[in-house]
Amino acid sequence: MKTLLLKKDEVRRLIGMTEVIGAVEEAYKAFSSDQVEQPDYIGIHLPSLRGEIDFKLGYYKVNEIISMKAHSGGFTNNPAEHGVPNSMGTILLFDARNCALICIMDGSLITGLRTGASGAVSVKALARKSARTIASIGSGNQARMQIRAINEIMKIEEIHAWSRTPETLSKYKADIEREFGIPVIAASSKKEAVEQADIVITTTRGKGELVEADWVKPGTHIVAIGTDQRGKQELDPELFRNAKVVVDSIAQCAEKGETWHPLNKNIIAKDDIHGEIGEVLLGWKPGREGDDEITIFDSTGMAIQDNTTASKIYQNAIANNVGTFFQFFE
Repeated sequence: MKTLLLKKDEVRRLIGMTEVIGAVEEAYKAFSSDQVEQPDYIGIHLPSLRGEIDFKLGYYKVNEIISMKAHSGGFTNNPAEHGVPNSMGTILLFDARNCALICIMDGSLITGLRTGASGAVSVKALARKSARTIASIGSGNQARMQIRAINEIMKIEEIHAWSRTPETLSKYKADIEREFGIPVIAASSKKEAVEQADIVITTTRGKGELVEADWVKPGTHIVAIGTDQRGKQELDPELFRNAKVVVDSIAQCAEKGETWHPLNKNIIAKDDIHGEIGEVLLGWKPGREGDDEITIFDSTGMAIQDNTTASKIYQNAIANNVGTFFQFFE
């Protein structure tokens, strides 16, 4: 059996955002219907404030694929000192029938794509159908990816964006307006951006001031992306008191996600979490039930999203004869 090697440019050519959204929907449904084995992910924080690396492992019983992803981030000195990106990812795919390694692929694009797609999936399930205006709290790569994904499933008329760095915000505005033709209003504060929005997306590092409950108008859908481990936070815990809270994984979000904060403060109990997004997609639990409802989607990211997305890329590579095979095992 040979192993397929897929480089970053090849991965980029092998999948589009619409396919990624479908793969993420499949992942959520599979997770909530017990078709997945997914151990807790492991994170290592490197000394001297270098950064961190996470390892996510998942087995999908339907496609008989085991995936393992290593993804690093926060290594700000990498380009200057080591000549490599500050964030990198690698995905390994194994055939679960024999545990042979069938594919090694660049994983840095997949993390961004499937995380962007998760926001779009939540918008389809939980946002008002009349939603047109987005507040982007954060203006980095993932903020862009959220717009790319959500733009596939709804008409965005206006984006109110905020960043603590004016230069980053200015570049975000120019990039989004050039790529999509969507007007971007540079907000002077988080409050100013959030008050205008039908959908609020938070993609910061989770280390700054919070989005306050008083800023959020009735009917808003919130996509909380930046909090994926203890010590990070983007939302005022009071927001959860009267909101419909939907998560990617109850176990994970209660321990490492944005939802941990209101649980820790006893603002909500675990039973107050409405459910997992997979349960909503499967029709087991309702999505939005009224135009005035505030909905929160807490996304911590799961290995099964990498699994279904990478598996689709692998299938596309085989079908289109893309990549390089090599003999890994004698």
